[in-house]
Amino acid sequence: MTIYVDAVWALNFFLDMMLLMLTNYLVKARASHLKLILGAFVASLLVPISFFFPHTIFTTVFGKLSYSLVIILCTFGFYTVFRVVKILFVFYFTTFSIGGGLVALHFLFQHPIAVTSSGILTLQSGYGDPISWLFVVIGFPVIWMFTKSRMDKHATLKIRYDQLFPVTIQINKQSFTTMGYIDSGNQLIDPLTRQPVILGDEVFLKQWFTEEDWQLLKDAHNNLDFNHFPTAWEKRLHIVPYQGVGGQREFLFAIKPDKLVVAYENEQITVSRVLIGIQFALLTKDESYRCLLHPQIIKLSAGSA
Repeated sequence: MTIYVDAVWALNFFLDMMLLMLTNYLVKARASHLKLILGAFVASLLVPISFFFPHTIFTTVFGKLSYSLVIILCTFGFYTVFRVVKILFVFYFTTFSIGGGLVALHFLFQHPIAVTSSGILTLQSGYGDPISWLFVVIGFPVIWMFTKSRMDKHATLKIRYDQLFPVTIQINKQSFTTMGYIDSGNQLIDPLTRQPVILGDEVFLKQWFTEEDWQLLKDAHNNLDFNHFPTAWEKRLHIVPYQGVGGQREFLFAIKPDKLVVAYENEQITVSRVLIGIQFALLTKDESYRCLLHPQIIKLSAGSA
């Protein structure tokens, strides 16, 4: 068998480069392109070292761990021991994730799994044939992008669910509880009363209305007919003007509650100086929350309500 060391070296350089780029992205290290190239070059040196010196210490587990530390220091530098260890673990995580993904794809397409007569899962044919370079070149970027997108989505969901809290709203002495999401981007204030405005979706808010009153309210909103509010709700309904995404002026129907209680961490925050904007639809597709909270209410307590 003829082995082209320079070709293998070049392939490993680009693979190591992408692994370090993904590590850099995940840990938000902001390493420069030159440092990433330097780190990838140092990492790829293991190819000629392993080929020409097969019994060197760098082919052992301890040697590989030590060499990985050198790669991290060359790429990201040294600030604290904790930071270096953190980056090292993320580097191994990306390596195992992408490497495992490539192996999984390889066996998925090349070796279909079957159930034998003895009831044991096994590969139908073939053992140990190497993964082709074309497969690596195509599959590596695919797994790289998949890992990156999944980590992005995981981070987004974590941030979102870290900001979900139970919310209880009382209107006309009737209370219902749902999940609320604290949205830092929600800065809507009623210009007349200077009260913060939160949003509630249709499924949640309809619980306080009869079908007839809700339909009257919905028709008044759709037709901008402010003279046909439900009679029983006239004293509680407010019209809040706001500027839409496109810059156009729009109107939001809002309800004045008796009180609103947010179970924020280990504290019960109760406010009454707040308006509940009516969203005639769902706030989120997965229905994980039905109330969009205003960050200002977190600063309020029962004493200021």
